[in-house]
Amino acid sequence: MSTKKKPTVFVAMSGGVDSSVAALLLKQQGFEVTGVYMKNWSDPLSAECPWQKDIKDFLNVCRKLGIKQKIETFEEEYRRKVVNYLISGYKKGITPNPDMLCNREIKFKLFLDKARKMGADYIATGHYVIKKSKKDKFQLWQSRDSQKDQSYFLSLLNQNQLKYSLFPVGQYQKSDIRKIAKKAGLTVHNKKDSQGICFIGKVKFRNFLRQFVKPKPGIVKNTEGKIVGKHPGLSFFTIGQRHGLNIGGGRPYFVVKKIKSTNTLVVAENQKDKHLYSRGLKTTSFSWIAGQAPRLPLKCRARIRYRQPLQKCTVKKIKKQLYITFDKPQRAVTPGQFVVLYKGGQMLGGGEISI
Repeated sequence: MSTKKKPTVFVAMSGGVDSSVAALLLKQQGFEVTGVYMKNWSDPLSAECPWQKDIKDFLNVCRKLGIKQKIETFEEEYRRKVVNYLISGYKKGITPNPDMLCNREIKFKLFLDKARKMGADYIATGHYVIKKSKKDKFQLWQSRDSQKDQSYFLSLLNQNQLKYSLFPVGQYQKSDIRKIAKKAGLTVHNKKDSQGICFIGKVKFRNFLRQFVKPKPGIVKNTEGKIVGKHPGLSFFTIGQRHGLNIGGGRPYFVVKKIKSTNTLVVAENQKDKHLYSRGLKTTSFSWIAGQAPRLPLKCRARIRYRQPLQKCTVKKIKKQLYITFDKPQRAVTPGQFVVLYKGGQMLGGGEISI
């Protein structure tokens, strides 16, 4: 009598509680689980990055769960596809989002391809998002825990990537995930969530960036054209930024615009200054989860940064560009960041802002 082979899944495990519980849940569901730690960055410039501790936690969890473990190194590819993208973006004067590229190019492309070649039926991650299928199309929906929902970061994925991807923690609250981990005896049950850019660790970002982007001092003007200070380089600032301007004068300033042609930083003296707000934006590289655009114009909701409350908007297409107009003006619309669209809880896709 032949026994049916268990479906195999390679789980991208970071040493944190979410991906650890993802592996646990899949094992309980009858999958043959292999935990994989992706070593993407160990540059001495980021000496405080906790990857050594994360690997120890990853190995401990795998032993506790009784699953196979692998450590895969993607440092060369990560530097080429993600870090270089980040640095070149800042050199151009925009504010890139490396997590978007990390997901699309590393986790759900490089890792997925390698896992499939090694015999995996699926890969899985600890992202808080819900995958559904309808009429042979895969969809991504916001997770049950609205405070932890990570659909924003997965907005560049395509149908083929979703076909082989599982997201087992999306149906849970974060508090439930910690309880499951504790009950299973996983030492990471109370481990703090990682924050900041995934490969830099605790190093201050401006210090990291200075190693790749040369300072180019210029003047700082307010919205009335008056010179109020100097800046070390436009690359070190982002739209809406308040801290780190070092202008002085006892009042707060907020970055409104970066004028590359004159190397001028424009700031507002009030966080509600009209120059900080925009009614719309455009994107030239929008990625629809369904693989094709819905009927346009489309009324839906959008967010222009992670965890921003969803905003009502209208989406139109003119030539090859999408134009998104908001019902209410939006603060600090930032080139290089991503706008992500939603309809009734379903995430439709995302694109880089290019106002």
